[in-house]
Formats: sequence, C-alpha cells, structure tokens
Amino acid sequence: MSERDLRAAGIDDPELRASYERCRELNAAHGKTYYLATLLLPPGKRPYVHALYGFARYADEIVDDLASTLTDQEKSDWLGSWGEEFLTDVKRGRSDDPVCKAVVDTVRRWEIPIEHFEAFLHSMRMDLTVTEYRTYEDLYEYVYGSAAVIGLQMVPILEPTDPAAYDYAMKLGVSFQLANFVRDVSEDLDRGRVYLPMAELERFGVTREVLEQRQSTPEVKAALRHQIERVKRLERESRPGIDMLHPASRDCIDAARILYCGIADEVVHIDYEVFRKRASVPMRQRLWVALPAWRRAVRARRKYGPGHVRGINPSYVN
Repeated sequence: MSERDLRAAGIDDPELRASYERCRELNAAHGKTYYLATLLLPPGKRPYVHALYGFARYADEIVDDLASTLTDQEKSDWLGSWGEEFLTDVKRGRSDDPVCKAVVDTVRRWEIPIEHFEAFLHSMRMDLTVTEYRTYEDLYEYVYGSAAVIGLQMVPILEPTDPAAYDYAMKLGVSFQLANFVRDVSEDLDRGRVYLPMAELERFGVTREVLEQRQSTPEVKAALRHQIERVKRLERESRPGIDMLHPASRDCIDAARILYCGIADEVVHIDYEVFRKRASVPMRQRLWVALPAWRRAVRARRKYGPGHVRGINPSYVN
C-alpha cells in the first residue's frame, strides 16, 4: 500500500495498515481491471475500496480456491464460521483477522450497512449448494448478494449527491457479474455450476447437456448473445448514476464500467468461442481507457477536492 494512500486516508495504526496492505495485495493479484480503476480514485479513498475487494475475494477463495481439497460441507462450515466472526467483529467495532481488520475499519468509518455483507455471505453459501438457476429471477437472488451489494457497499465511499445513485450502482454491479458469467461458462462448468438462466438457454435449444459438450454451436452463440444484450442494457441504464457521485470519483467508476462490460464485447470479438478462448480486454485497451481517465480524475481532484475522506491529511490529496 502506498504510504501516500494510507496517510491520505488517515490510517496510522501499524496492524491496521498491514491489513489494508493485505487487501490491496488481493486486489492487485486477482482483480487487475478493478485494481486499475481503483488507482483513478483520490489516494485517500483507495485503501477502503481495496478493503471491500479483499473481503469479497477472500470469501470467494474459501468457496473455490483455498478450500479446493475440502468437501462442500467443510467449505460451508469454514465460510459460516469466518462470516459469523466477521459480522460479530463489525458489531463490536474491531477484528483480529488479517483481512477483516481493514474491512471492519472501512465499514465503521463509512457507516456501510451490515445487511450488505450478510447478503454477500448468503450468496457465497449458495455457491456450495446451488448448481444452476431456472429463471433470471432465481439467479437474481444470487447476483444481488454477489454483485449488487458490492455497488451498494461502494457508494458511501464515492459520496453520492442523490440517493438514486444506489439503484444505479446495483445495476452496474449486476452487469459486471453477468458479463463474467458469459465469459466464464467453461470455468464454471468445471466447478459444477451454470450461472446462465436455464429457461432462457432452452429457448435457444441449449440444455445443460449441450453446454457440457463445450461446443460453440449456433444455438449456444445465440443464447450467449441474448445474455450479452442484458449486460449491455443494464450497463446503459446504470450510466446516469455515475454523474451522481463526487466528481473526483466518477472517472474510476466510468473506467470500470467500460472495461468490465468490455468483457462482453470481447466475447463477441472471439465469436462466442468461450470454450476455447478466454475473453479479456487487451492491455492496450485498458491503458487507452485508463490514461485519459487518470488525467481527468487528477483535474477533478484539483478543481473539486478529493471529497470527504475520514481522517484526511490535506497535503496528500492530489
């Protein structure tokens, strides 16, 4: 973690700094696009966003990565005990967990409702028992907790000027998640899951058995095209919310919008061959988006200030 970022955020305690650094490492290692977008925020806001990502990523690792040798019941027990301990720590205002220490600090400073974390943990538990979703409405129970609430957690840090920003943030978060689902069809099958609504797939003649064959047939391509249309619609509908954020935070979210939803465009670019290739936004495209956004973000901080940062050191805001 940059000394500048920590000082700007007013984070002085050595153990707390180490926890924020652990969260930043998780963000840098596993969320490269998200991490790049985070750098567009004022320095004093970055540690808090890293903390929220670190919490989500660590929980995901319990479900999918760190616990890959455990049974689903053992994973559920681990996730349950870790999650309950976190929720208890939020209520008491401190944590000894190397990741959650920073998350609890973030929650307390920005008064983020604990219900958002409860919903997130509920969705993580669903991953251990639910292998497919019949309708989009069924899937939404999952994506609300896994994606929509991430937007809700972020908004206080980004300082909305209108309460409607929360609804737009939910739509944007869901569009990010759905883009990932389209890209990761094959990877999710490896884990025994399908995150595309089965009833919608079947309208195009695609069953789970067809997906398991891992061939991008005309029917599969048509089904994926339909899912991408929803991603793009939600992305378009979310845009007004960006103007409802503090000016110094807007470019971060706008860049994330372009790059994350650009995953769907890359799926189209590879002709929906998601079983043979992994769609990703090229680095040149990331830089093409990020560099002008960084210049705009710096100008916005100078013109409007960095926004409210709890414990801010004014000499470190630009």
